[in-house]
Amino acid sequence: MPLPDTVFCAQQIHIPAKLPDILKNFTKAAIRTQPEDLLLWSAAYFHALSKGESLPVKDRFEMNATHKTDSGLTPGLLKTLHKQKNYVFSRELQKKWKGLCLPMDQLETMLSLGSFGSDIDWMDFFALACSALAATLISSLKIACEILTEDEEGGAARIPFNTFVKLYTYLSHLDGDVPHCCTDRLVSLPDSNKRKATDDRKEVKETHKMTAFDE
Repeated sequence: MPLPDTVFCAQQIHIPAKLPDILKNFTKAAIRTQPEDLLLWSAAYFHALSKGESLPVKDRFEMNATHKTDSGLTPGLLKTLHKQKNYVFSRELQKKWKGLCLPMDQLETMLSLGSFGSDIDWMDFFALACSALAATLISSLKIACEILTEDEEGGAARIPFNTFVKLYTYLSHLDGDVPHCCTDRLVSLPDSNKRKATDDRKEVKETHKMTAFDE
């Protein structure tokens, strides 16, 4: 026997006051991110929203990404992923990767290439991901700086020196063609600058003493 149709009146239907803004923000996020699988991405979006986690949303629309045919990683998607702690579990990264509709085989290749275990140093993985977006070490570092910088778009793309050294050291080790002396020279730059600054201050003091004596 079929169940009778249930009729609800307007007073029984409760619409949250925040629902219009939630849907508006969701629509804007979908337009900016342009996910390959809208249904899969939507599930990841609302799951993250309900948990108070970082949303799988690009900061801005990527024009070049719409012309890609492999649906792979882009600088904008990598920047979206770059909202992790210092270390991240591989299963958590896999979930976020899948939520952005990125190919899992691409992630597995990078995890294998970097010999990552279940506990991943995020900046090491980030550096490796930058290298997947570029053909050379310099280009990889350029992408990393553009993603990490707090400068305005089109600016100098500055990042902390220690962060740059960590990225360069990891990528040069993977590259294998960069001499160790180049890496050592880069790491020693701050000490060299400190020594130079100390020598400069000594020279200024000595000059000041000589000038005072002549007077």
